[in-house]
Amino acid sequence: MEETQRPEARRLSDVQRRPHGSGDGWVDGPEGRYWGLFGAAGLAVVTPRFGVLLQHRAGWSHFGGTWGLPGGARQEGETSVQAALREAGEEAGVPAEQVRVFGTEVLDLGYWSYTTVLGIADVPFTPVIADAESDDLQWVDLAEVTDRPLHPGLATAWPGLQQRIRAELAAR
Repeated sequence: MEETQRPEARRLSDVQRRPHGSGDGWVDGPEGRYWGLFGAAGLAVVTPRFGVLLQHRAGWSHFGGTWGLPGGARQEGETSVQAALREAGEEAGVPAEQVRVFGTEVLDLGYWSYTTVLGIADVPFTPVIADAESDDLQWVDLAEVTDRPLHPGLATAWPGLQQRIRAELAAR
């Protein structure tokens, strides 16, 4: 792969839904319904050259048809970083050993939380649509993220996430 060419996602031929884990289930509370009995986590992985990896969520999923970060429910006893890396590996083929985590952002509603794990992959990799939760995966320039219909949670968090990502990239 040429260094200037943005890696395109590839799709496994037998994409399926994964079996349920210990944290899979809905949590209801005063601010709404959220997935993940122990909370949830997602990975905002960036490469200096290609931007951030976004997932086009399958139509059947919660907020289907929107773009978000690979992620999902934390399992019992799992840290947010472990969950984000595991989920990104399962959903998008993200090689955890190539991701250097540089921070987290937490949305804590009291009865449920979502942690965005921020990471850099210095070596670009080809994302893999490995389960039925993704219709597409794309590397997106940081300035073009808001040109897409975003998952509401990512739309709200993106300005702060983008600022932290840009600061990290500038410090390198």
